Amino acid sequence: MLSHSRCVFPAFSRSLATFQKGNCPLGRRSLPGVSLCQGPSYPDSRKIVIDNSSIFSVRYFRTTAVCKDDVITVNTPAFAESVTEGDVRWEKAVGDTVAEDEVVCEIETDKTSVQDPSPANGVREALLVPDGGKVEGGTLLFTLRKTGAAPVKAKPAEGPPAAPKAEPTVSAMPPLPSPSQPPSSKPVSAIKPTAAPPLADSGAGRVQNIGEKMNRMQQRIAQRLKEAQNTCAILTTFNEIDMSNIQEMRAWHKDAFLKKHNLKLGFMSAFVKASAFALQEQPVVNAVIDDATKEVVYRDYIDISVAVTTPPGLVVPVIRNVETMNYADIERTISELGEKARKNELAIEDIDGGTFTISNGGVFGSLFGTPIINPPQSAILGMHPIFDRPVAVGGKVEVRLMMYVALTYHHRLIDGREAVTFLRKIKAVVEDPRVLFLDL
Repeated sequence: MLSHSRCVFPAFSRSLATFQKGNCPLGRRSLPGVSLCQGPSYPDSRKIVIDNSSIFSVRYFRTTAVCKDDVITVNTPAFAESVTEGDVRWEKAVGDTVAEDEVVCEIETDKTSVQDPSPANGVREALLVPDGGKVEGGTLLFTLRKTGAAPVKAKPAEGPPAAPKAEPTVSAMPPLPSPSQPPSSKPVSAIKPTAAPPLADSGAGRVQNIGEKMNRMQQRIAQRLKEAQNTCAILTTFNEIDMSNIQEMRAWHKDAFLKKHNLKLGFMSAFVKASAFALQEQPVVNAVIDDATKEVVYRDYIDISVAVTTPPGLVVPVIRNVETMNYADIERTISELGEKARKNELAIEDIDGGTFTISNGGVFGSLFGTPIINPPQSAILGMHPIFDRPVAVGGKVEVRLMMYVALTYHHRLIDGREAVTFLRKIKAVVEDPRVLFLDL
């Protein structure tokens, strides 16, 4: 009878087929013991055996089960447009257990080190790039087998108790052997002197050369400095600034500034704001030459880079849109960028770009110096230490707080008159901030 029947329950079969073709996910799952074939249909009473495989078969159906421990592949983060590649330095080895957001490796680029954290709790399975290998944005780095909970460091296993230390036994000293022959009684003059053995060479005074490979940041800095020397017509002009008034203003308002903004009032914010004010009056200092199109590109924004020294090398985080900031905004941004630089947490976007640079060599005690342009910028301001110096004020000699400043500029773009005018404007604003407030 079964051989002449196309289906035991035709209506049920059609309903089930319609249900399965719909959008309901339950309808697309496998149903053990049910067949929607066109031939005879009857219950299947055989037991279904499921092994450890993630794929198993149920009469005319294939179903995929999701593994609990998923293996994911982690890529390098996206780089900025000015960064093309970096070198990988692994912090975790294959088989190490990592927690979510724990740093697995650092990618050292031309400008900074980018940390790549783990996206989840798990165990690092495979290393797809060797230590020191070069990677680009989106390169496959490593595979991670996810686990459900954060890793817990195992306590060190307690070893067996140490055996009791054996005490040394004191034995009687053996008797000295008696000489078999009496010592010779030769005169001292008959004894021939023997040469002492040569002393081992201790290596003192030897000249040794120890080579240390430059990291990527050092290589990039050296390359850019040489690039500036080769492509820029470098010229430096100098001036001196009387810091007495700004020091008095700082001493008068620093406590109120700290109370209101929870920030210390320093000198760098005064120079950053003065530079932005001078750049607006001399826009050519904020411009750049495009050698490809033979055009001068004028920027309508002011992004000032502030040089910061870190253990890996010199970095220049950027303060964006300084023309819209006040002293508190600048001090807050400098504090945040400085903290990130000390922790080696600067991102690419923190140091990418910049239209003008300020370098403070005075923190190291440099009395005088000529800073080098940071390409593709066209000028850089160098600050120096503050010293008490006798100066002529109103026909009298007074001791004032003085600082030398230097402006290095690209002479192919900036004329001497514009450079001197620019530096004098910075001097005027720092010496008397009312020039800035009154827009003089």
